[in-house]
Amino acid sequence: MKLLFTSVGVTNDSIRKALVELLGKPVEECRAIQISTALYASPSGPEDAYQMVKHYGEMGWKELGTLELTALPTIEEEHWLPFVESSDAILVSGGNTGYLSYWFQESGFAERLPGLLEERVYFGISAGSAMVTPGQNYDPERLEREDVYYDDEYEEAAPKDAGSAWVLGLVGFAIRPHLNADYFSMANMEMMEQAAAKLDYPLYAIDDETAIKVVDGEVEVVSEGEWRLFDG
Repeated sequence: MKLLFTSVGVTNDSIRKALVELLGKPVEECRAIQISTALYASPSGPEDAYQMVKHYGEMGWKELGTLELTALPTIEEEHWLPFVESSDAILVSGGNTGYLSYWFQESGFAERLPGLLEERVYFGISAGSAMVTPGQNYDPERLEREDVYYDDEYEEAAPKDAGSAWVLGLVGFAIRPHLNADYFSMANMEMMEQAAAKLDYPLYAIDDETAIKVVDGEVEVVSEGEWRLFDG
């Protein structure tokens, strides 16, 4: 299984090199599908989704398609699964983590993903990375009170009745992205330490210039920036 987890995507040559190593050939010779579902659960969702597709396009894929998870329950699996199976990489964007988790399950994509990853590279951005870790952060009191999945670390609420804390658990560590990013003022090292203290497994805090590369369980940090491992 080949996985690459990032904060905001390919931001430097080291991350791009790691992706090419996982693919086994240049990006320009590969076909990818991208999933931007998580972005639509924010006020700027459509614009964010546009920018994300633009980012993927600038990476230079030979072919780039889109898989919209919210549409999958209304169409036959035979209409979308072969499309995904023909790809070399699955690109899962960031956005609202609880919303992405919900649609991973509702769409049926979660059930298919482990088999798909036997031969394809998984490239995660932020929330997209969180989908394959051991767990999400959410406020159980708010869930009990309002039936809303709320991440009190990043101050992010999933839409009511469209949130979940499900994860696939393909790796044994958590990821907290956007370390010291100016657009996430709360995501400083102190917050990362507090997040790690809640867990009984390791946590990687990564900035936008860092990625976590996993090949058959072997973990490697790829970075031109700042990161820290909390052992759990």
